[in-house]
Amino acid sequence: MGQMVSVKGGQLWAEDSGGNGLPLVLLHPGVADSRIWDGILPRLTERHRVVRYDARGYGRSPAPTAAFSLAEDLGAVLDHFRIGRAVLAGSSMGGATAISLALDDPARVAGLALVVPGITGRSDLLSEEFMAEFVRLAKAGDMEGLVSLLMHSSAAAGTGYDPEVRAHLLAVLPAWFATQPHNVPDPPAFDRLGELDVPCVLALGELDQPSVVRCNEEMAERIPGCRLVRLRESDHFPTLREPDAVTDLILQTHAAAAG
Repeated sequence: MGQMVSVKGGQLWAEDSGGNGLPLVLLHPGVADSRIWDGILPRLTERHRVVRYDARGYGRSPAPTAAFSLAEDLGAVLDHFRIGRAVLAGSSMGGATAISLALDDPARVAGLALVVPGITGRSDLLSEEFMAEFVRLAKAGDMEGLVSLLMHSSAAAGTGYDPEVRAHLLAVLPAWFATQPHNVPDPPAFDRLGELDVPCVLALGELDQPSVVRCNEEMAERIPGCRLVRLRESDHFPTLREPDAVTDLILQTHAAAAG
């Protein structure tokens, strides 16, 4: 059962499967809410206590009305569920959040399963052409245009009309606009990746945007001991494209972290 969790100046929807042992926390991407994990959740909860939540404005979480930090919100969720240390599995935006907390409070992070992760402190994660078109469409309020842009750039493994991806994108469009004035970016992390000292797997999607692929390759090189996995059939939605592979990577990371 889900519940509302108090965070600084607001609330988040979160769900705790219950169970014993080292917890696993799932952090969704900016292109979807926590339902992106639905397809792989059963295998994860068979063995582990799993917590997932919707970032502010996403899914079942109210839109923010005050300044907030994604990493601080993650810390607040851990506090709420009395989790001192956890394995973090983060996709895209969620990956960036996981890295930020691991650098800011390393004692709380036992392992990192990063799936097409974002990162703070890297301005060229997305190409100039993509960002220019994104901003143009956003200023025009062209929601269909934004969905089309993402379908062709970040969902290239699809057929061009992918109902499941389209539904995820349409569901999170309001969050992009609602959070923008309030989201305080976490400190730059790209140049600090060498400080990470936990079991880490980074999975990139070979059909993702080329700039994201390059950034993910460089991230894996900078993280000590990181295992880079190339998902050949995935774009920016690996949990939909190759769910079994993503689940295996998360479980392997958890096993390595638990010793």
